[in-house]
Amino acid sequence: MRSTRTSTAPRRGRRTALTAAGLVAALALTATACGGSDEDKADAKPAADASRAAGTGDAGGEGGLPAGLADRLKKHGIDVDQWKDGGWKNWDKDKWLSEAKDFVNPVIEGLWQPDRMKSAQEADKTVTTKDASADQGATDPEPAPVEAVAEKKPYHDNAAPVGKVFFDSPEGSMVCSGTVVKDVNHPGKSNLVWTAGHCVHAGGSGGWYRNIAFVPSYNDYGKSETELANATATEMAPYGTWWADWAATSDQWIKGGSASGGDGATYDYSVLRVKPEQGSKSLEETVGAALEVDFSAPSATEVSSMGAWGYPAAPPYNGLEMFKCVDRPGRLSLSPSLPTMYRIGCTMTGGSSGGGWFRVVDGETKLVSNTSIGPVTTGWLAGPQLGRSAEAMYQNMSRTYGGQ
Repeated sequence: MRSTRTSTAPRRGRRTALTAAGLVAALALTATACGGSDEDKADAKPAADASRAAGTGDAGGEGGLPAGLADRLKKHGIDVDQWKDGGWKNWDKDKWLSEAKDFVNPVIEGLWQPDRMKSAQEADKTVTTKDASADQGATDPEPAPVEAVAEKKPYHDNAAPVGKVFFDSPEGSMVCSGTVVKDVNHPGKSNLVWTAGHCVHAGGSGGWYRNIAFVPSYNDYGKSETELANATATEMAPYGTWWADWAATSDQWIKGGSASGGDGATYDYSVLRVKPEQGSKSLEETVGAALEVDFSAPSATEVSSMGAWGYPAAPPYNGLEMFKCVDRPGRLSLSPSLPTMYRIGCTMTGGSSGGGWFRVVDGETKLVSNTSIGPVTTGWLAGPQLGRSAEAMYQNMSRTYGGQ
């Protein structure tokens, strides 16, 4: 897929200013003094070491893979030359790599065409009301539903860091949401995307998903399905398609994640290091914006407002438009032995998974969580606190792979 920009793309400087102002204003509509403590020691229980981003070795190996990854595939009995020709469709248990060190995601140019993107299904994780209310930890009453509001168009002027994450699973092509985040070790040139762990790894029952790609400002002008009947790649992906060449999620998600979230839900986060299908500029330079990640894990009781952004794809939505919900967060505890999650009222459905949750700190919009789970019927969303384990995962990605 080509990543050529259209002539309608605004100059980068203007886009950056409008993006920051747009997100802050959206949150400020309901909370002019959104705050929170720097730490929530009661809820931010330290986790096991975050799984490291996968892969070692330099580029130039077989099939366009880094040499270390090409060698690793061979050790697993996978033919590197056949991978891009459809070998990735083999989901046999012994071929589905699951360990943190085994992530592999070579670029298959042109794979994510507009029609394939539009047909991708939501990758939602649900819990029943019974599951949610049976906990013995700190849980607040279920929030009233908050109707999701369509983001203003074009998205590159109002929510430039937000986009869609596409990937292939044994069930077919799937979709989540994601956010461009700053790279502390490579200021102004970040290639990092934040999403949910279940958007990159199947958890305890499987392994890494394949053909993981990020599309910022997907369907930038929010065109309808009819208007997109013969859409070009540029219309659907105005800033190109960005492939994850490294990925990291928590050890807890890899070991305990399940179709209903499972014990890994409170650690359901991931960071991707991406590269353009074509071109050489960084993601942040290309879209003109990136958000800082807030790892202070503030208590929900001390935060007056959080907003969730994403591309809901399950009915009544179709995944073509970006939506947002803003609400005062409450607490959700799935187990007294696990960290408390944030929960807000929101009618967004599957497909919004992985989308960033933002709050305003001293006038700056920061990512504080991501959509992880929701009930079988719509009405609320829950996301993990991002504490020390999440920060360790992010820092390792930034130091080791961010500048590659």
